[in-house]
Amino acid sequence: MKKIISFLFLLLLIALSACTNESQDSNEEAKETVGGLDREAKVLAQNLVIPWSIAKSGDIFYLTERTGSIVKVENGNQTRMRVELSDPLAEVAEAGLMGFVLHPEFKENGLAFAYYTYAEEGDSINRLVQLRLDGNVWKEERILLDNIPSGQFHQGGRLEIGPDEKLYVTTGDATKEQISQDINAIGGKILRMNLDGTIPSDNPFKGSYVYSYGHRNPQGLAWNAAGELYSTEHGPSGFDEINHIQAGKNYGWPLITGDEEMEGMQTPLIHSGNSTWAPSGADFKDHTLYFAALAGQGIYSYTLDTKKLEKVLGGYGRVRDVYIAQDTLYFVTNNTDGRGIPRENDDKLYQINLEDLRKN
Repeated sequence: MKKIISFLFLLLLIALSACTNESQDSNEEAKETVGGLDREAKVLAQNLVIPWSIAKSGDIFYLTERTGSIVKVENGNQTRMRVELSDPLAEVAEAGLMGFVLHPEFKENGLAFAYYTYAEEGDSINRLVQLRLDGNVWKEERILLDNIPSGQFHQGGRLEIGPDEKLYVTTGDATKEQISQDINAIGGKILRMNLDGTIPSDNPFKGSYVYSYGHRNPQGLAWNAAGELYSTEHGPSGFDEINHIQAGKNYGWPLITGDEEMEGMQTPLIHSGNSTWAPSGADFKDHTLYFAALAGQGIYSYTLDTKKLEKVLGGYGRVRDVYIAQDTLYFVTNNTDGRGIPRENDDKLYQINLEDLRKN
């Protein structure tokens, strides 16, 4: 009996030692990240609840929260604005009120576009809608696209308006991998539509919103100065991707990942290999793509000319979205999303000068 007790005690000590070492390693890594990328960012808003998307009009920011609100940040003040949707939000991981972008004529018409997950008879479904700002309340005015696949994971959800003034929408495979290769399905795609919700006549597939396919869970969209589209995408246990998106092209999921090749399919410009960035929102400055990283806990840059990838910011935890205006980069953390470690007054909206990110 004593031998058994001694053996169990030894196992307990080993387990405790392993936990202690893991904690120490994490702390050392955090210190190394902060020490190597010690950039001081200014806090513009705090106590946000799982912020997802940054939109900006003049000096006013609008931040979606996955729990169903939009936070307005103006002159150092923040207001949590009510969003009236036609259906309640679904209580599903990675879901809620996500993508959000202002209409190009927002100051005149008060319109914006939003992507959210709602519940219906026990199922979750993603939907793209038009919102109108009425006083301090956002009201759903029109459904542009419904029945976008949803599941426990891989919701997609990023919205951006391109230089062609078309609305681009990322959709995930909703963990139903086969739909990514199905041109007739809208899951696992990057979609393109007119701002009134109709299908552009010059889309690559006649009568279809589909702009590119073979995606797993695209999370960021950005255009360079030449008007070329790039995306960030979550891979399976690593193999996250940066892709150059071209109309009608097949990006391979689930048939190829990483450096694998197959006729008629596009390989990524760069991928994370066995490590994980969990890349999210993205934006361009000059020839460099900046993108948020959740698991990578920071901001990365990828320079098209040199094909150089760098982590340019760390120490703030999980980062969900970035937004660049002139020489300033804004970003929101996502430490309250259930996978991070919230810090005091998290989550937050920050700003930092791009020149500071370029310092070695």
